Amino acid sequence: MKKAKIRLAIICGGRSTEHEVSVCSARNVYDAADKSKYDISLIRVEKSGVWTLLRSAAELQAAPGFARLDQASPGFQRAMVSESQMLQTIASSSLDQGVDVVFPLIHGAFGEDGCLQGFLRLLNVPFVGADVLGSAIGMDKDVMKRLLNHAGIPTANFRVITGLNAHNASFTTIERDLGLPFFLKPANAGSSVGVSKVTNAAEFAPALREALRFDQKVLVEEGIRGRELECGVLGNEEPEASVVGEVNVRDEFYSYEAKYVNENGAILEIPASLPPEVSETVRRTAVAAFKVLNCAGMARADFFLADDGRVLLNEINTVPGFTNISMFPLLWEASGVSYSELIDRLVALAFQRHAALNELSYDFQQIAPASELLE
Repeated sequence: MKKAKIRLAIICGGRSTEHEVSVCSARNVYDAADKSKYDISLIRVEKSGVWTLLRSAAELQAAPGFARLDQASPGFQRAMVSESQMLQTIASSSLDQGVDVVFPLIHGAFGEDGCLQGFLRLLNVPFVGADVLGSAIGMDKDVMKRLLNHAGIPTANFRVITGLNAHNASFTTIERDLGLPFFLKPANAGSSVGVSKVTNAAEFAPALREALRFDQKVLVEEGIRGRELECGVLGNEEPEASVVGEVNVRDEFYSYEAKYVNENGAILEIPASLPPEVSETVRRTAVAAFKVLNCAGMARADFFLADDGRVLLNEINTVPGFTNISMFPLLWEASGVSYSELIDRLVALAFQRHAALNELSYDFQQIAPASELLE
């Protein structure tokens, strides 16, 4: 008997500033996935928040709104009473089909921060990547760094400014604590959106306003002189690290433009030219951080190799980019795992974690019947 294909739903787009990057990631995953193994549904979440079920991969980057799910299923937005019907609606144009596993590829807010993961947990469907807690931690750079430092994993020195105390923020105090230059970045954003490099007092207020456009909490981080390294992590309980790559930035810093717009903004070197002991430190630290931050499935760990020899973890991305120039798939390809095999392994890890979660009991009556508790 012919083995049934795995019904895989790829969700991309989203309301965040990384919408376009997410759509590109989805197209690359779709192209790389083995069609003999997967029956793939493509769902694009528009910037308006509307969910669009696409008829083909060619429509991924087309204008939104041709087959909106709120029109295809009138009860979808108004009354989410049937989880199975909702899931089938999201996964297929016909309600006699379902989905076996979801690949969330929404970068940034509402997709990488635990919102989408919580939705999928409610549906009790397997999904690729970190669970709710790991996603939320990985998105919030402030909370992430506090946990890393508590675990003894070094990061760059930082301070936090919130929208409520922004009027008290002092350039002089920050310069004294962190030196120059320093960086301002939204605590909950990605792809370097809203990030500014501050080299003098005149640049501080505009940089703060720019970061506060995207989040109510701003991370102020010391500038590290050195090299930028990245490492992929793959696994659940026993994660493994890829080879280490280096980002040679040609622009002022690794901005959104350097990553996705200016083709000469950065050059990727995989594997990085490093002493073996430094490479091993990066790989070991990436795995340790993956565990500390409650990650699962996949993550990309970004590091600084400071000029003074320190290895500092910058951040972890729980939904790394999957475009054709993204580090995560390139790192694993250099580690002997092809793009297609990487997708297979991520799907297998999603099934593995889902099975483990479903072994847990949520029925308190199995421990103590209600009648006994009321006596």
